[in-house]
Amino acid sequence: MPYSDYRPELMGSATLEPNGPVEAGSYQSFTLVYTAGPFGIDDTGSIKIGFRFATDFGPVQFDDPQAPGYTTVEASNGAKLECRWEFKRNIRPWSRSLYIGIMKHFLKPGDTITIRFGDRRQGSPGIRMQTFCEKEFEFRVFTDVIATYDYVALPVSPKISIVPGPGSEWLAVAPSMIRTGSPFKLGIKANDAWGNPTDKLNGTLKLTAQPAIIDGLPETVTCEPGKFAQMVDGLTMKEPGDAIVIVSDGSGKELCRSNPIRAIADETEEQLVHFWGDTHGQSNETLGTNDARDYMLFGRDRAFLDVMGHQGNDFQITGSFWKDLNKLTAELDEPGKFVCIPGYEWSANTAVGGDRNVHYRHEGETIHRSSHAQIADPTDMVDEESDAHTAAELFDKLRGKDCVVMAHVGGRYADITYAHDELMESAVEVHSDWGTFEWIVWDAFDKGYRVGIVANSDGHKGRPGASYPGASFFGSQGGLTCFLAPTLDRDAIFDSMRRRHHYGTTGNRMLLDVSVTTPTAAEMFPDKNNMDVGGAVETNRLIMGDIARVKDASVELNVEVVGSAPIERLDIFTGRELIETIRPYAKDDLGKRVRVTMEGAEYRGRARTTVWDGELSVKDNRIQKSAMFNNWNLDRGIKREAADAIGWKAVTTGNTCGIDLWLDDASSGEMKIETPHVSPTLKISDIGLEETVFEAGGLDRKLKVYRLPEAPETTRMTHSMTVPVAAKGDTPIYVRVTQVDGHKAWTSPIYLFR
Repeated sequence: MPYSDYRPELMGSATLEPNGPVEAGSYQSFTLVYTAGPFGIDDTGSIKIGFRFATDFGPVQFDDPQAPGYTTVEASNGAKLECRWEFKRNIRPWSRSLYIGIMKHFLKPGDTITIRFGDRRQGSPGIRMQTFCEKEFEFRVFTDVIATYDYVALPVSPKISIVPGPGSEWLAVAPSMIRTGSPFKLGIKANDAWGNPTDKLNGTLKLTAQPAIIDGLPETVTCEPGKFAQMVDGLTMKEPGDAIVIVSDGSGKELCRSNPIRAIADETEEQLVHFWGDTHGQSNETLGTNDARDYMLFGRDRAFLDVMGHQGNDFQITGSFWKDLNKLTAELDEPGKFVCIPGYEWSANTAVGGDRNVHYRHEGETIHRSSHAQIADPTDMVDEESDAHTAAELFDKLRGKDCVVMAHVGGRYADITYAHDELMESAVEVHSDWGTFEWIVWDAFDKGYRVGIVANSDGHKGRPGASYPGASFFGSQGGLTCFLAPTLDRDAIFDSMRRRHHYGTTGNRMLLDVSVTTPTAAEMFPDKNNMDVGGAVETNRLIMGDIARVKDASVELNVEVVGSAPIERLDIFTGRELIETIRPYAKDDLGKRVRVTMEGAEYRGRARTTVWDGELSVKDNRIQKSAMFNNWNLDRGIKREAADAIGWKAVTTGNTCGIDLWLDDASSGEMKIETPHVSPTLKISDIGLEETVFEAGGLDRKLKVYRLPEAPETTRMTHSMTVPVAAKGDTPIYVRVTQVDGHKAWTSPIYLFR
């Protein structure tokens, strides 16, 4: 959206060399030449080269000719130029921009400004390209030729395409749960170093089921250049059981393992099975990357999602785009194969409620915007009467509509203490690209709300369902929600949402089952609307998300986890209270492996990123090797490694990252850790099974040190325990699972009351 639309054809032109496809994350050098139009540019006028909010292109710098990002700017007439690389100093979505001001002179028509991004003439390696793929990566040129700071965008700005690099990580994705005899598909892909599925594959892969209970699995599959994924369909499991698929290269070297696959016997077809979704992200019609169709097809065909939604910022969604988006979801929604949900992100300031995700059951509904802040089309202004400027107004406008609302923590975090609708707002989002936000669950418990837990990406980089932060300020991989439903269609998924029958993960696909059994039949309420007028169902078994009145003072909790990697711990909560931690190993299983974790954020808002760059040294001991987990940015990670010390760069945004050390001796010497927030020294002999916790201020910011087995292998856990039910109020029972690779999952609480 330009500042002004006055005569763009008179504002000049721009060219870019080279202008062909470039590899995501590679270092390049570009020369952009702006030629002044009939007005020239007045003294103190300026131009801006804008880049989309989501991009991690650059950064641009002007000081070190031998460092990455070195950029030079020259005027053909020798005018003095003032240059600044700015973030959020330009109208979104073109938030990142290079400002070039003309000082103590002016440009005549035909004069030029030459910008060399990644100028290599003095030794710079160039400028790093955006780390994610985009069909049209634009160098958007804005001009202030009259020196009024009222910019006009050129009618045509230079564009290039960004394509994936070679594959470096293989992934195999299958359904988590199927019915015996029902056909299913296996998706296989390779991501490049930055998480982009690559089409640069060639050769034969070997497939093996473990155990060998998958029928129709071919021994090999051939990768074809130009294809981003290999789909193996027509697979079945005729008997109940669990399996994985191992993918190997032609020599037999293992490349990856699929997520756990479970087949269940179900003659009635009423048993709930698991469907994976990412219902929250946006495309370039608002603040994201690539268009809405590309966004949806990536999620379906390259991230292998079952359920998707589109959640553009409402104040950027024009009336025409809203109609197009509804047409698209109707076209792509295919019951039994793929659920595509229309909706939008109600994007009000936190002061009046904060972000909410609105998911409609049907197309053709009204969009109730928080504002028209970036909608310039006058024809859209007639809709202002339907706007909802506060969260309370939103719930009033949506009342009676067939929709589900979820509270989101992004730039504008949802304040559910300000407003909440018990019947409509079914869940809170505990994890996304923006980080991890358990505090929003605590807010719900403090207010006595009964909400489920979801996780999504809020992806801006065009990779829903497989979203990585790249080199930007985002600090975590995007999340996924596993919906428990009998069938894959909108009716069943919306029922799952409304009944909170789902769990969220940090992007992995662990298999998770949590239930409560009651000695005496409980009254379970499938519909919150009917709690005061009957509608209860008698049952002795409750699952995640259920609300039930129980007669017993205690119940039995049953948990089963099949991890996508070895399991570190299982935490059981009743509300805020952690009542039990179960590990698949004991003190005697510990070895010479020490884990140091960093977690938390600065505060709840946009600038929540916490920098953990630090060093660790050991005295009277030696470091055999070290490894970092939950480091999603290749620029960060372990940067210095010696026998007695390591140094690293790391950030968290509410989530957790960490370093594992394998020491020479499990009990000798001491360890000193230095970070910007806490710098403890501790005896290595004091490090044990339980965490040693160092509070570090901020929002739930902590550094933890503890010991692990040297090579954990347990991927399956079951646990049963008795849980007391409070005499008054709710007892929300839920589970958090942590894997050794750092991935986590949270189940929607089971809400019990006496």
